[in-house]
Amino acid sequence: MLAIEELKNNLHLLNEIDWELTPEDAVNLYLEWGGIWKPGGLRYSVRGKHDKSFYFTVNTWEDTPVIYLIRRNSEEAVELARIPLPPGLKETFLESIGHNRGVYALEGEVKDWLQKKLYH
Repeated sequence: MLAIEELKNNLHLLNEIDWELTPEDAVNLYLEWGGIWKPGGLRYSVRGKHDKSFYFTVNTWEDTPVIYLIRRNSEEAVELARIPLPPGLKETFLESIGHNRGVYALEGEVKDWLQKKLYH
């Protein structure tokens, strides 16, 4: 599994990341073989088994929330990178979700932090 520094140095993989795809949309897209409509028209569609997406999730099932980079296609979801949230973001994020356990979309401060870490 990749660490943040390894991911930062993998430009090919960084260019594949869909920063707008949520875990819910990915499941709908690949497990239901559907299209996802967003304002302005069709945003995503799957044409076959060769299609894949790369996106982030925030997983709070562990004591420290972890960001995972996921590669998903219609057959599997593979965790490619694991990035623990730093202490300051950890508390803010957990408060924003009511300290509930689950898998969440990457957004807000967490998304901003990760993009800065990967692209600067």
